[in-house]
Amino acid sequence: MSNHLGGAVRLRRPVDTWHKPALSAAAALAVPDLTLLALGRLDLVLYTSAGAMCALYAHGLPYAARARTLAWVVLGMVASLGIALTAASLTASPVLLVAGASLVAAAHKALCDATRVGPPGNLILTFISSTAFFVPQKPNDVPLHLALAVAAGAVAWLVCMAPALVRPHGPERLAVARALESASALWQVRREEAGPSEHQGMGHQGTGHRDAGPRDAELTARRAVAGAVNSGRHTLFLIPGTDAARARLARLLAHAESSLATPRAGRPHTPADEAERCAALARAVRGGGALPEIGPTPDEARRPTGATAETEHTTPAAVRRPSPDRTTGVRAALTRLRPGSPLLPVGVRVAVGCTLAGWASLAAGVGHPYWAVVSAASIYQANSTLSGQRALQRVLGNVLGLALFFALLPLIRVGPPVMVLLALALQIGAEALISRNYWLGSVCVTPMALLLTEFGGHLPTGTLIADRLIDTVVGVTVGLACCAVVTNRRATDRIEEALARVTAARSAALRRLGENEGGNGSGNGSEGEGEKGGEGHGRAVPDGAGHDPEAGWARDRLALALVELREAFETASGEWWQRALPAERVAAAEHEGHRTLARLVRHAAPRVPVS
Repeated sequence: MSNHLGGAVRLRRPVDTWHKPALSAAAALAVPDLTLLALGRLDLVLYTSAGAMCALYAHGLPYAARARTLAWVVLGMVASLGIALTAASLTASPVLLVAGASLVAAAHKALCDATRVGPPGNLILTFISSTAFFVPQKPNDVPLHLALAVAAGAVAWLVCMAPALVRPHGPERLAVARALESASALWQVRREEAGPSEHQGMGHQGTGHRDAGPRDAELTARRAVAGAVNSGRHTLFLIPGTDAARARLARLLAHAESSLATPRAGRPHTPADEAERCAALARAVRGGGALPEIGPTPDEARRPTGATAETEHTTPAAVRRPSPDRTTGVRAALTRLRPGSPLLPVGVRVAVGCTLAGWASLAAGVGHPYWAVVSAASIYQANSTLSGQRALQRVLGNVLGLALFFALLPLIRVGPPVMVLLALALQIGAEALISRNYWLGSVCVTPMALLLTEFGGHLPTGTLIADRLIDTVVGVTVGLACCAVVTNRRATDRIEEALARVTAARSAALRRLGENEGGNGSGNGSEGEGEKGGEGHGRAVPDGAGHDPEAGWARDRLALALVELREAFETASGEWWQRALPAERVAAAEHEGHRTLARLVRHAAPRVPVS
């Protein structure tokens, strides 16, 4: 229990790109807020905030994909706002409005999880729409309010796309740099395991020494590399066309991926050398200068390729595309929401929990029941354990945030210009702190939410603070109760599906290596098997630059399957009322999967050109 509590409040290192959504959202909010201030219509801030807050999304995507994603986010925000405002104009029944807000919140959760839109996920959409359900409306005013949201959303879109004029390859450079940093960490783990005599110790690898599989620390680092490489490759796949920069980034990503291969006996470079090399490449990629050029990895340099110089420097068109069976976009989202999906029970939790929380708030006589709806919606995470931690973080952050709001009251009462500046400062502070821990970010989010209420008209301070505190406690209490009642036993089914995908991907990979499940492909042989007669000879898959895309696709499928297996197991491990988990089978599948992936990387790493 103490470990869970410590993990809930422990501060992490801030995300390296926190300033991008923070400054984007602040700029997108400033334009309409200052315009409304000049017009004396700050009562309309809710509607412009709906569009402006979309600037928090899609900062990890390449600009072409970011443009599409942001357009969908703005459309989703405006549609949610339209539903809320229409409902508010048609009925004044708080019971019905709570139910409507809760159903919309459940839809936000399911769609954001299915599309994997990324942070801040469903919370911003739910906060804005739930508030709008309880803003009195006239039917004739709804089109104007929606137009304000669309205009602010257009401003947010332009703000988020503006950096493309200065650094058009920034997002993909960051994704590749993170993969290189993960590779550096993996080499560092190997250096620490090798100890002072790492040069001598390397000579034992490649025999039977590593048959027992990687140690825990190395396996964790391998998982991180596989995940970062998979993310980086997905990012590169989102870039339309092919140019020299994309080709060079793909080559750097291949270098990061090469760290997954088990080191060979007698390799010329030590783990310390490789760790520093990957770290230096990551720093160069993160920087604003030219992308670094890189030759073959040490393993590639030792491999007889039989390739001509012309093959070694193929045109950028040879960069591999995603495998034909890789589903993306709407099809992928619909697949994740199919009947039996583990996302559906979470959506039910949100609908039931938010509805009951809002009704409980009404029964307690609180004047802002939508805060209870938002509090309940905010705690629902991938599993019950994480939801419990988020509930603690929500309460702690809101209590401290209320104290901050009380301390800021003298400034708030100065007048609207100061209120606008405070709201922008709190927005930046929230993004700066929330990546360290959710409760710390909530310290800024809470007074910002109260300021949004103040723009519509002043309320007694004591009532405002009391309502927020009661709704927070009611929301998290009812929300946690629904976590216990609405079980998610489908989470274990997802493990079984992930295990089947790993098995299928590994079997296909072994076939690409020229083996079969009954022979050396069973996973009982040494890492060196399948390489007799010289490295790269025999039945190993071709390494040709783009000549055998199936080899690369086999590696992609196996790496993705291993990432999804780990994600499924961790999700199910934190779920309450769950049947016994196949922990040993998962461990065995990961062990054999990473062994096979190491061989695939060694044999089939693509020779992506450096222009």
